[in-house]
Amino acid sequence: MATSTNGAPAKKKLILNAFVEMCSGHQSPGLWKHPDDLSSDFNSVEHWVELAKLLEAAKFHGIFIADVLGGYDVYKGPQNLDPAIQSGAQWPVNEPLAVVPAMAAVTKNLGFGVTVATTYEQPYHLARRLSTIDHLTKGRLGWNIVTGYLDSAARNHGQTSQIGHDERYTIAEEYIRVMYKLFESSWRDDAVILDKKRGIYTDPALVRTINHNGKYYTVPGPHICQPSPQRTPLLLQAGTSKAGKAFAAQHAEAIFVAGHSPGVVAKNVAEIRQLATEFGRKPQDVKFLALICPIIARTEEEANAKYEDYVQYGDTEGALALFGGWTGINLDVYGDDDELRHVESNAIRSAVEAWSQASPSIPKWTKKTVARHISVGGLGATVVGTPSSVADEFERWVREADVDGFNIAYAIKPGTFVDVIELLIPELRSRGLFWDDYVVERGTYRENFYGKEGQKGTIEGHVAGSFRWKAGVAKEDAVIPE
Repeated sequence: MATSTNGAPAKKKLILNAFVEMCSGHQSPGLWKHPDDLSSDFNSVEHWVELAKLLEAAKFHGIFIADVLGGYDVYKGPQNLDPAIQSGAQWPVNEPLAVVPAMAAVTKNLGFGVTVATTYEQPYHLARRLSTIDHLTKGRLGWNIVTGYLDSAARNHGQTSQIGHDERYTIAEEYIRVMYKLFESSWRDDAVILDKKRGIYTDPALVRTINHNGKYYTVPGPHICQPSPQRTPLLLQAGTSKAGKAFAAQHAEAIFVAGHSPGVVAKNVAEIRQLATEFGRKPQDVKFLALICPIIARTEEEANAKYEDYVQYGDTEGALALFGGWTGINLDVYGDDDELRHVESNAIRSAVEAWSQASPSIPKWTKKTVARHISVGGLGATVVGTPSSVADEFERWVREADVDGFNIAYAIKPGTFVDVIELLIPELRSRGLFWDDYVVERGTYRENFYGKEGQKGTIEGHVAGSFRWKAGVAKEDAVIPE
């Protein structure tokens, strides 16, 4: 642990990302109806451009764009999309990568983490899309690697249901290695010459096939794009199952965790940090970002009133649709007054127990109380209070769960982010918890994420580094790992 000049433990400078999706409401279904909410303008490029400028002016590290490839159709199912469609619960949803160049054009430091699933897209095609965006953003792209969790997405990609959970991670393991080969191994760092006199754009001796022949993918290569500023985008991941932890410990540079209290996620954070050492990585090189929705006002009374105002716009049906997609559980089979602590589903009981610890004031957990609880803030913690009390809660998460920062979900957009910028960030800065400016002006996402100038590629010890074909290294000496 780092220490300050007086010998006391140094405080972490928090990493802050705005958490959004190309839809209305995102984690707070129904709040698109609030008179101050603009999230239903998501089809407008100006909506995203203005958000990017707002976040960069406040020195956010990045904007993280979630995504799904299917609808939430478990609640009142099977395959019933009506609650999600009517309430606008992550439906409709646009393609997230498409809007990034527009946001990058009006900013110079903000990073862009974008969710793309490995399950439904060939690695060769995705590598080109990601490298293109990394070029256009001058190295400010992050890739949130997901394997998918909705059967509706699988059905729309020619499958009857999702591939089994652990097999999806086995596929992802091969997939990411194909991506490393394309990003890092098929072009030498100095392959592009641009010699106008000799008419040589790229030296063909410095580009090679990767000849990947695996169980799931056959990719001869080489990568069709020249090396981008980061080569491999900043790698983000969210799974905390056993298979997800093993994948994250080896590959992820940032891991998103969600829970209604730090105690819920602390064990996962500790386990993944320990696993990372088994892959030759430093535990502190794996950064953890907790999902949180702050409702902030200058007094506790005003903050509570703001929360109650938001809750009245929450959509019960939309919240239960999201819950069904997140958990695979259809709460419609239970009565309105059934206490969910006592139902036969272990998954429901464990979720409710976690919520109970975070919100002991709620005496009885039913469908309606679950819907109310997740209608503002969704799967993560919703924190209501003054700048000081919310900053206290941020510090508690760092202290008890060892997280490195937060993915900030909104109740209303952009109002929640404006409150964070105007009220919370000054408090965080006064406590030494947030930077005053980007460490690397016009830097890559990875440079500012780690606060290290020149750290465009993955940090030492990361597996991607073993794939790198460095400048000056002969082809026969640059072995492509399997």
